[in-house]
Amino acid sequence: MSFSVISSLRKAAVIPAMVGALALSACGGGSLGTGGGGGGEGAADGPVKIGVSVPKSGVYAALGKDMEQGFKLYLEQNDNKLGGKEVELVEVDEGAGPQTGVPATERLITQDQVGAVVGIVNSATAAGLQRTFNESEVPLIVTNAGADTLTETPSDYIWRTSFTNGGVAEALGPKAKEELGDGSVFLLAPDYAAGKEATAGFKRTFEEAGGEIAGEAFTPFGQTPDYQPYLNQVRTSGAKGVYVFYAGAEAVAFVQQFQQFLGNEDIQLYGSGFLTEGSVLDAQGESADGVKTVLHYSDQIDSPENDKFVEDYTARWNMAPTVYSVQTYDAAAVLDKALESAEGVDGRSIAAALKDVGDIESPRGTWRFNENHDPDQPYWLREVQEVDGKRVNAVVSELTAS
Repeated sequence: MSFSVISSLRKAAVIPAMVGALALSACGGGSLGTGGGGGGEGAADGPVKIGVSVPKSGVYAALGKDMEQGFKLYLEQNDNKLGGKEVELVEVDEGAGPQTGVPATERLITQDQVGAVVGIVNSATAAGLQRTFNESEVPLIVTNAGADTLTETPSDYIWRTSFTNGGVAEALGPKAKEELGDGSVFLLAPDYAAGKEATAGFKRTFEEAGGEIAGEAFTPFGQTPDYQPYLNQVRTSGAKGVYVFYAGAEAVAFVQQFQQFLGNEDIQLYGSGFLTEGSVLDAQGESADGVKTVLHYSDQIDSPENDKFVEDYTARWNMAPTVYSVQTYDAAAVLDKALESAEGVDGRSIAAALKDVGDIESPRGTWRFNENHDPDQPYWLREVQEVDGKRVNAVVSELTAS
């Protein structure tokens, strides 16, 4: 993989964590009215208009492609119907951030009159749209943006099928303590909100399990080509483990340098799953062998649901699915169940039905929305291994969420 490709992946893969501009939550204002759109308020019959807002251009386009493919696969598997109703899909380009994502997504409501919207990669964009969706009474199903703060105050019109940055990391803490025994852990992450949310989540559950933090450091985001000074801090701290939150080009550089400088030091490298997810694993090569991560999905999960999903996705798109694909595939599954019982195809009717969708039998495992409208889901300890000549995130065990 060329450096330019890796560079374009850098921001795309760390989007789970792009939360530095959460103060933009008021960007979704304007005279939007209410009523929810969707082909006539309260109409019981389809078609139902669904908006999809994912990046189709710019540095996040690869991520958006995975999301779009996951959603469209579900529709194809179900004859382009959700809840028995024909679907009219309206797509927009979220772009790289709130400057493009907020107005593009708002147009799905003001111009296209959709009944629900799925997508949103960037957490700052999601924050900037909260007011829009609450005022217009149209549900937004977030299929990636992971800011912890996004769903702190539950809304009938904001739902999430992905994750929270802290929640992913929290699931790993007790397992790391179990594996390391009395060994301490050093924390490393980019110096922005998501890195701090993730390290705080790991630290909390690791310490609650009796673990000791040997030290922590935050690297300048997107401006740290050389990790050796930080790796020297790890070495001198005496830590037996390192937990990190990196992705994209930063993940590639960090994992390669970790192997170069600390590969013979008997120090276990842990991370949130974005560290080795998707194309970055190919770029990391053998330096990623043995790296352990936590995430709510791996294409190596052994279940009938995932076996079929991987087979169908690979056959349709000629590539393996990622966590981003599954998160948006599951948004379609959620809408399918909601529309089965919804009194109409307008926003208010769909939002009311979302409260009762119950369990979702997903490729990631069975999950359901919690009281904050985030997924109460299984997490998986994954280890990079070579299987049939290809490096994969092999599933080691299921982890219990905190």
